[in-house]
Amino acid sequence: MNLDPNQLTDYASTFVKVLIDYSPKLISAFLILFAGLYTIRIINRFIRSMMIKRDLDPTLTRFLSDILLWVLRVLLFITFISNLGIETSSFVAILGAMGLAVGLSLQGSLSNFAGGMLIILFKPFKVGHTIEAQGVVGTVSEIQIFVTKLINANNQTIFVPNGSLSNGTIINYSLQGFRRADLTIAISYDTDIKKAKDIITIVLDNNPKILKTPTAEVSVKNLTDNAIQLAVRPWANNEDFGAVFSETLESCKLAFDAAGIVVQPYVRESSKVNS
Repeated sequence: MNLDPNQLTDYASTFVKVLIDYSPKLISAFLILFAGLYTIRIINRFIRSMMIKRDLDPTLTRFLSDILLWVLRVLLFITFISNLGIETSSFVAILGAMGLAVGLSLQGSLSNFAGGMLIILFKPFKVGHTIEAQGVVGTVSEIQIFVTKLINANNQTIFVPNGSLSNGTIINYSLQGFRRADLTIAISYDTDIKKAKDIITIVLDNNPKILKTPTAEVSVKNLTDNAIQLAVRPWANNEDFGAVFSETLESCKLAFDAAGIVVQPYVRESSKVNS
């Protein structure tokens, strides 16, 4: 194929003319792009520093700043292509259709996302708190946008979706700073109840990990077919709760043995019904 030199000259002249005519739009568009990227970076840093100064949750600070960053970038991109002379209405329609499709396909993830936002905003628990929710108990090690990570007593990592977590019942064992241990000790009907209660009270008074306020309680809980059930309810700080629970049972058993009191097997009411 032979190219006519005159045609090449015409093409080159047309290209140069179009480039000259289009160069102001091209230059202004790229100036807006670079200036916009710099401005977005400054705005993002300013907003993040303001949220940090207001002691906003670090997870929420990071997430909101990232959302703001990408929203501003999308707006800048639309402004950039608009200054290039490209029609943006169809582009915006495509983005809307894509957003709708993604939203429908990620309904579960969006529910978890919304749940994560509610948890971060209303703070029913924080990192380090021990909670019970969705049938599991563990210490919160991380609150992410879609899931909350718990570490249970066996050092197993449990990921709980934030959607179900925010819509369900949450028991926060750490929020008040101290807890009550609910223990049940069964004794025979031949035992002097007052003597048994006095022994338990002495055991509780001698344990320095048990709080004096609120006052520990020792009372008759139930009268079953074969035993008298005593309710023992000492209070302890969260960090001492496990030790108080086990030490109270052990000390009461040793004190009863020394006093000649026989501890009866504790049978739960539900177990009796099932049997």
